[in-house]
Amino acid sequence: MAGLRWLLPLLPLLLLLGPPVQAQPVRHLIYAAVPGIGNDVAFGGVGILVFDRDQGHKLLRRIPTWPTYTREAPEPIKGIAASVGSGLLYVSTTRRLAAFDLKTDHLVWQKGYDADCCDRMAVSPDGKRLYVPSFGLPKWYVVDGLTGEVITTVEKDGEAHNTIYSPSGERVYLAALRSPTLAILDPRSNKIVREVGPFSKQIRPFTLNGRETIAYVSVNDLLGVGIGDMTTGKVLYEVPVPGFEKGKPRGHGTISHGVALTHDETEIWVADGPNKHAHIFDATVMPPKYKESLELRDEVTWFTCSIDGTLIYPASGEVVEIKTKRILAALTDERGRPVETEKLLEVDFSGDRPVAAGDQFCFGEKR
Repeated sequence: MAGLRWLLPLLPLLLLLGPPVQAQPVRHLIYAAVPGIGNDVAFGGVGILVFDRDQGHKLLRRIPTWPTYTREAPEPIKGIAASVGSGLLYVSTTRRLAAFDLKTDHLVWQKGYDADCCDRMAVSPDGKRLYVPSFGLPKWYVVDGLTGEVITTVEKDGEAHNTIYSPSGERVYLAALRSPTLAILDPRSNKIVREVGPFSKQIRPFTLNGRETIAYVSVNDLLGVGIGDMTTGKVLYEVPVPGFEKGKPRGHGTISHGVALTHDETEIWVADGPNKHAHIFDATVMPPKYKESLELRDEVTWFTCSIDGTLIYPASGEVVEIKTKRILAALTDERGRPVETEKLLEVDFSGDRPVAAGDQFCFGEKR
């Protein structure tokens, strides 16, 4: 007891402070923006659907976006991104870029840029800057992540399309429709420092390894994956999927629109829309070697991974455990409709505070 006498003067203060605050458990929420397959509202309607990963991907709520007016088609969602730094969720359509408060779900701002906005954008790790592709022009808007105001623009040949801001914050990767090359941009100067390619035809979705030395690319008319060396700019391989016919795609005008590299960089997942399959390659060897294929419920045209890298979300709406290839769940909305979208990511919360944000792309994390 004598050894505890030093605590006696502190007792009033300890009583005033009360019991220690318990750390709140982390919640893992999935944000799925719809319509996310073109502008087809049959696959989840219109809005941002929030699912609870910890409760079997139960639908929690729908965040309203903007109304669809009579005689006007719904705006297709083109991209989704989130930032803990800014506390915002970003959604782009063919008419606007919008920011929603992650704590309250409220719309904070929305912008249109010269009536040519917007395609699949990317946000910097600190949330201070967005690279926003125009819709159909060879131009990216460099945008303030807090206000949506344009800082400057960047040009690249083709029609500005898919964008990745590297987790390191050191590079931005720009892919344009009608172009067979992947551009690497230095965000400090907003100058393109290298291009990877040309691949055999125009490139579509792409991903990269954690060291940012290898790009894995969907290439028009290739049921398979292209591999490019980002240090030299050279194309290394274009590897086809064996044993499957090239079918006719429903959308995007290409048979394989979607590629993912698992976080541990052991597997490449390749989308096969017409055959409704994900094709899986061994990424530990070069060229990558085909392993197996997984049949899905509908055409697959995109892949997103969970923050911890254990789950993969095909655009067809399933939740797949990467290690076992088991389908754990299938996303549905409040009316029981299947939810299919290429615009999905995870945001983790402690209480109402966002603590981690995933990415709409699925890329490697080995440094």
